[in-house]
Amino acid sequence: MFKNATLYRIGPEWSATVEEIEEALDKGRFVECGATQPLAMGWVEPRGEPNGPLVESVGGQWMLKLMTEKKVVPGSVVKRKVDELSARIEKETGRKPGKKQSKEIKEQAVLELLPMAFTKRSATVIWIDRENRLLLIDSSSQAKADEVVTALVQGFTGFSDMLVQTETSASVSMAEWLVSKEPPPGFSIDRECELQSQDETKANVKYARHMLDTDEVAQHITGGKVPTKLAMTWDGRVSFLLTESMQIKKLSFLDVTFENSTAKGDDGFDADTAIATGEMSKLIPDLLEALGGERLKFGEPAAKSEAVVDDVKAETAHAA
Repeated sequence: MFKNATLYRIGPEWSATVEEIEEALDKGRFVECGATQPLAMGWVEPRGEPNGPLVESVGGQWMLKLMTEKKVVPGSVVKRKVDELSARIEKETGRKPGKKQSKEIKEQAVLELLPMAFTKRSATVIWIDRENRLLLIDSSSQAKADEVVTALVQGFTGFSDMLVQTETSASVSMAEWLVSKEPPPGFSIDRECELQSQDETKANVKYARHMLDTDEVAQHITGGKVPTKLAMTWDGRVSFLLTESMQIKKLSFLDVTFENSTAKGDDGFDADTAIATGEMSKLIPDLLEALGGERLKFGEPAAKSEAVVDDVKAETAHAA
C-alpha cells in the first residue's frame, strides 16, 4: 500500500465529510494530456475501479490518489528540431536567428513535438487520518509531496498543513543510536546506512548488508560524518529507511503483519488499507517519540532553543 511516507499535520480549522471531499475531488478529476499539453494532474479512484469513488473510507481512514501525466520530449530531439527550424529561417532570411528568436524557435519546436511525445504517468497515494489530523503522502520526493499538498490546498476549502518536525533532528538521533549501539525502544537497526561529511568535500560512506554496531561506524561519526540514511525495523513488523529530513523510504510490511488480518475486500484493497494504516498508526507515534517528540504544532511558536540541539550533539559525542 505505502512504499514511502512524508508526514504532515493537518490544521485544526479544516473539517470535512467524506461526501464533501468527494464533491471537491470530482471537480479536479484526472483528464489525460491534450495534444499540446505537457502536463496533466488530477484525482483518480484509489481502488482502481472506473467511475468509482475518489475517496475511500476504510475503518475511518481516508484514502485518495493523485495521478500525474507528463509528456516526455527528449532534449536531443528538441535540439534537432530547433536546428532544423533555425536552418530554414537562416536560408529564408539570410541571417541567423537572434537570442530572442532562438527562444521562440525552441518553444515552437516543443509545441510541434508534443503531439508525438510519449506520456509518462505516476500515481501518488494519500492517507488522511482525520482523527489524529495526520496526512501521509506516499512519496520519497519532497517536490512531489509539495505538488500533492498544493492540490489539496486548492481543492479543499480551509485546508492547511505543516510538515511534521521533531525536537531532535533525525541525523542527530541516528548518530546517537549508531555511536551508542543502542536503538530506541521498539526499534532495531538493520544493515544499511549512509554517512556524509559536513565540509565542502561532502565525502560519504555507504554500508549495505553490513553490521552497523561496529567501532568503524562510530569512528566515522565522531570524526565528523553525519548519518543521512539508516535502515531500521519497528517491532519486528515494519522495515524502512529513515532519512536526515525524516522522510521514510523503502517501507516494507513484514509477513507477521498479515498473520491475524481479518479485513476483507473483493480486490484486497480494504485489507491492504487496514493493515497499512493500522501499522503506521502505531509506528509513527513511536518514531516521533524516538526523535524527541514533535517540535512544532499548529498554534505554537516556531522558535526552538539552539541549546537543545547543542545538548543532543554533546550527548552524542559523549556516547562515543
